[in-house]
Formats: sequence, C-alpha cells, structure tokens
Amino acid sequence: MPDLPTPQDAAEAALFSECWDAVLSYADLCTSGSLTANQLATEAFALGMREARDTDFTPLRVNGRRAARLPMIPLLLTAVRNTAAGWEAEGLGHKLDPDLRLWLNSEKAARYTGPPLQRPVALRGLRDMQEADAELLWLAEVEALPLPSVARRLGLDPVVAAQELEQVRGLFRDRCHRAHLDTPMDAECRSYARLLDAVTRSSSADTPEDLSRHLATCVQCAEAAACLRLHGGGLPAALAGGVIGWGGLAYLERRRRAAEVRLGAGRPGVADHDGGDPREGAGRGKVLRHGLLGAALLISLVALGVSMMPMGGGSGDDTAAASHDDRQPVADPTSVVPSADPSPTHTASAAPSFSATAGKPDDKNPDPEPQGTSTPTASTSHKATGSGGSGESTAATCKVSYDLVNQWNDGFQATVTVSTTQALAGWRVEWSFRDGQKVTQMWDASVSQDGSRVTADAADYNQSVSANGTLSFGFLGTWSGKNSSPYAFTLNGDSCSLS
Repeated sequence: MPDLPTPQDAAEAALFSECWDAVLSYADLCTSGSLTANQLATEAFALGMREARDTDFTPLRVNGRRAARLPMIPLLLTAVRNTAAGWEAEGLGHKLDPDLRLWLNSEKAARYTGPPLQRPVALRGLRDMQEADAELLWLAEVEALPLPSVARRLGLDPVVAAQELEQVRGLFRDRCHRAHLDTPMDAECRSYARLLDAVTRSSSADTPEDLSRHLATCVQCAEAAACLRLHGGGLPAALAGGVIGWGGLAYLERRRRAAEVRLGAGRPGVADHDGGDPREGAGRGKVLRHGLLGAALLISLVALGVSMMPMGGGSGDDTAAASHDDRQPVADPTSVVPSADPSPTHTASAAPSFSATAGKPDDKNPDPEPQGTSTPTASTSHKATGSGGSGESTAATCKVSYDLVNQWNDGFQATVTVSTTQALAGWRVEWSFRDGQKVTQMWDASVSQDGSRVTADAADYNQSVSANGTLSFGFLGTWSGKNSSPYAFTLNGDSCSLS
C-alpha cells in the first residue's frame, strides 16, 4: 500500500504551485506566445531553484556572514528577467516582447545587475532584510495574498499579523533609507537627503516646491521617495518596480486580479489561475494550465524543487542573528521553503547593521537625527572585534562600528560608524587592514591609503559633529584570499573602542 501524502507534502506542493504561478504570470508578460512563455518559465524556474540551492549551501563568510538572498518568489521572478536577457544575448530575442527587448538593451536594465550601490533602492532594501520579514512584505504587498493566508504560510499568529506587517514595513523603510544614504550621489541629491526623509515620514507633510522639482528630474531620489513613503498605497508599486524591473506594474496588476478571483471577487472562468489577463478567457493561461504538457511540467517542477531545496535548519547562526536584533524576526526563516530534504541549512538572508543617524549635522541643526529610528543589528553583519586592535580602552571618547554590508568574489562594501562624546569641528578616521584590502571608492568622506593604513577625512558638508553624536561613511574595496575586520581605529589621533 503506498504511503499517504503527509501535510508537509501538501504544503510543499502548494508552495511550489504558487511559485510556478508567479513565474508563469511574469513569463507570459515577457514573451509573445503561450508556448514561448512556457519555455521561458521552465528555464527560469530551474535557474532560480539552482540559485536558491547554491545560496543555501554557500559557505559561511567571515564572522558568520552569509550571502543575502531574496525571498523565493522575487528570486524566481528575477530569474525570469535574467533568462530573458540570456535569450536576447543568444539571438533568441524575437521570442520576447518588443518593449522588453528595448529595456534589456538600455541603461535601465544594467542597473539591476551592475555595481551593488547603483542598484534600485527597493532591491537593496529588500535583500538586506531577514528573509522571513522580506517574505511577509512581498506576499502581502506584491502578491496581494490575504493577510490570514500569509500568516498561516509563515507560521504567524493571524491575530497579530497586521501588527507584524506594520513593523516589517518600518524595517523596509529603514533599510531603504540607509541604502539611499549609502548610494554615491552628487551634492544636490545629498543636500535633499534629510529633507526627503522628513517629508516622507508623515502623511500630512507637504513636499516643498524645490524638493518636488528635484524629484521630478532625479530618478534615483524619486525611487528612494517611493520606498520611504509608506502611506498613500505606493509601496507595492515601489517594490515590484524596484525588484523586478521591466513589467513590474503589469505583474502587480495581474497578481491583484488573481487574488480577487481566489477571494471570489472576480469572475471565475474568465480569469486564469496563473494571474493572466482575465479578458483572455480560455486563452494562453488556460492552455498552459489544463494541457497535458502544462500538467506534466508542473509536476516535474514540483519534484525538481523538492529535490533541490533543503530544509531550513535552526542552526546557531540563525539563533545568534535573532539574539542581536532589537526584536525577533517577524517570521521564522526556516518556514519559508518547506522541504523533504533532511539536510539542515540556513535560509535567512543577512541583514546589515547600521547607525541610526539618518542624516548629517549642519550649522542650523547640529544635532543628529533621533536614535529612535534605528533598525535591528543582526549578528550576520561583519563586526569589527577587539582582537588585535589597538583601540580597546574603557577611557576611549569614541566608539567604532564596522559593518560589512555586502561581499562578492573580489570586492566588498562596508560602512564605518563612529560615535563621539566630544563635539567636533572636523574629523579624521584612520584604521588598518589585516589582509591587504584596498579601498577603491568612498562616500561621505575623502580617502587616502598608505599600505594597510587607511585615512578617511570629513567631507565639506559633514565636518561638524555634536557631543554624543555620530558620523558615518561608506566605501567599496577589494580583497583576495581573506577579508578580516580592520583594527586600530582612531578619531583625530585618539584611539577608539570597538562596538
């Protein structure tokens, strides 16, 4: 007698069916016919599942930092976009939507795969959240699933799910704010950064005329504004456009229609389960869903996903990450992707820590912004430790936090935050690298390097720091072999302790 399906088997089948629906819906937008959509979705689904598996099995980086990963559905949607780009490069672009082809060959597309600091703020903000929190945000805002359904899927208490979602929205805003400040920008954009943050915090605040004109001409700041403004209903569009790129708004509309049909608000039999255009009736989506080819494909993809995806484990690294947060993750990362594979791995993405100081002081407002908007600090951040450093002293008047925000094959991005008990009219921060790292670009400070010793001098606009205030700057660097934390931090020649 064959074994009966277990509840876990049913959950896995439902999960992968939901992911397949999302992939097929976006692939349908990207192509010119149902069979081509099926082919693109199949290749992209396999690519995305391999990427998820490879990320889960990525060896831990220095000090326990793991490569950040998007939640499953947006990860698969970016795989569709990347597969479409591969088709275009291989001479198969005639199978794609003509508008998508134009986009793939534009500078807009290059932003999504180019240098990390040039990528859209929404993409960087979502990636920098813990995966369970990012999953909750995406399912509720973009996939438009009912909140009780999202809560059940993520193992949350449905009674408090709305409160959890509100907290996650705030976390996303804080991540995007930091990502915007870390982005290299010209003096005009930098001058509006604090005002943009203040205006977008309140639903009743009026946007000054000069800022409004700036947002009308600056794509970078306009994208940041959309992510920072949690009121007004624009967050789903900011997420979809910033993470998916081309067709984000069309995909968002399709998923909303599909959600309405599932809730009985649409017209069953007219809209397709794959989230396609309801007016197509028995067209492309119906053929793909009910045809033998579509059924066989779905079964094979579910089997592929189950075999490739590991079961989330409750390892010490995930526990340590939670213990350093101001609060626990909204959802348990191990519940995001159930699997029959007994191999324990991590599935939570790393969330970088950073200073709560949102802007830079000036002559009219010498005090940094309130500390109440700081985000949790995950242990997966690359923290400098006191080992081997020369600045450990209980009498130190400054403290330094060194955070490895991102790392790739031969490069990395880091942020240095210094708190000082003394008021400063100018500042110079110095440190030493252990493994031959080189700074290649720095923002909010000017840089010079002599061997392993790095010097960062204040920019013209952030010379002044009030007593008990903070200063912060970021940089890109290169590394080879090992990328240990730096040591021997000093502020204006005085040794700093490490936090």
